[in-house]
Parts: sequence; C-alpha cells; structure tokens
Amino acid sequence: MEENKDAAKKHFAAMKKSSLYDKELKMFKVCSSLMSESNEIGRSRVFLPGWLENESVFMHMEFKYLLALLKAGLYEEFFASIKTCFPCFLKPEVYGRSILENSSFVSSSAFPDKRNWGRGFVARLSGSTAEFIDMWLTMILGNKPFSTDKNGNLAFSLKPSISSEFFDKKGIFETKLFSVTNLVYINKSKKSTYLSNVKISKIEIEWNNGKKDVIDGENVIGKSAERIRNREAKKIVVTF
Repeated sequence: MEENKDAAKKHFAAMKKSSLYDKELKMFKVCSSLMSESNEIGRSRVFLPGWLENESVFMHMEFKYLLALLKAGLYEEFFASIKTCFPCFLKPEVYGRSILENSSFVSSSAFPDKRNWGRGFVARLSGSTAEFIDMWLTMILGNKPFSTDKNGNLAFSLKPSISSEFFDKKGIFETKLFSVTNLVYINKSKKSTYLSNVKISKIEIEWNNGKKDVIDGENVIGKSAERIRNREAKKIVVTF
C-alpha cells in the first residue's frame, strides 16, 4: 500500500512539472500542445489551443484525476488541488458562470485571448457531476462504507477523509446520507480525519421511530447496518 502511495506521489510531482499542468491556472489540461501534430489526428487539432479537446481543462477528465488522488491516499495533494480546480473556489468574475455549476471545459492559459483564461464553457454536466459525487462520497464516507464481515454480516464502517478546513468553529461537519439521514461528524480537535491519530470513538443513531442506539468504535454490524442502508435512520452522530 505504501509503495503504491509513493508511486502516486512521484506521478503527481511529475504531473505538476509537465505541460499537462496549467501553471497559470493551477489546473490539469486534457492534453499538452498539439501544434506539432497534423490535422489527421482529428478535430482536436482544429480547435485553437486552450479550447475544447485541444489543451483545455476538460473538467470531467480533471475530476477523474482528482478522484484518483483521493483514492490513492494523497489527501494533502487532493485538498490543495481542489482549491484551484473546483468551481466553488473560483472567482465568479473569472469563471464567468455560477460557481455552483460545473462546466464542460475551462479555457486554459494556452488560449490566445487572455480574457478567456479560466472561463467555463458549455454546461454539459453528466460526466463532471458524476465524478464530483464520487469524490464527495469518498471524502465523507470512505471507499467502502458497506461491506460484510467474516461471518457474513453487513457492516457499516465510516472512514471519512475530511480536511480540517471543512469543520466549523465547533468542530462540526454536517451532510446527508441517502438524502434522508442527517450525518453529523463531531471533531473537537478539528484535525483532518485522514490523519492516523484521528479515530472514531462512538456512533449515535437516532432511528425514524424515535429510538436511539450508541455504538462504541467505528463499525455498525448486522441489523443496525441493514436499517441504515434501508434509510431507517433519522440522524447519525459520529464522534472522533
């Protein structure tokens, strides 16, 4: 595992030094320069550099790379990168559309007209939105929230990778599970949850019928896990 992570770190460092990385925008381009290629390679060569498939920041593909960083355990690299890659962190006057929306592509600094650098175009959201949701679920739940133990029982195990910056002043982070269950993380230390010394101490579950259960540790096993999967939990409070 550590060998894979070391390899991923080396790849990321090489990516940042390559022509695939837009050093002006701090974003990841879909390809490097195609100027030396002929038109025989297809439509990509016809577009101006920095536009559509020719050296632009194709958001769907960039998000695939960010997701790979997260799943490879490169948490510091991931959270540093999203500050310049996620629309919600961009300047609206530069992005040119709502920062709550993804784009098909962002015009890179390879584009001849500097006024379009960093501007998002074409709101075709299916691919980039799917990758964003995958990143969000991985970040707040872990790679595999549901699994089976050695006895074949369903297990609900939370392994969030949330940056310290995402917790409020009280050390609380709130979101939704299955669109119906309030999921609350209480992290009074406000340390990033991917650190090895940050562990879940207990899980409190409030069911839709008003009853409550408290589980020590990070694993919910058996019927309770099934009930969570069946959306019978009104609220889950996780304490680190």
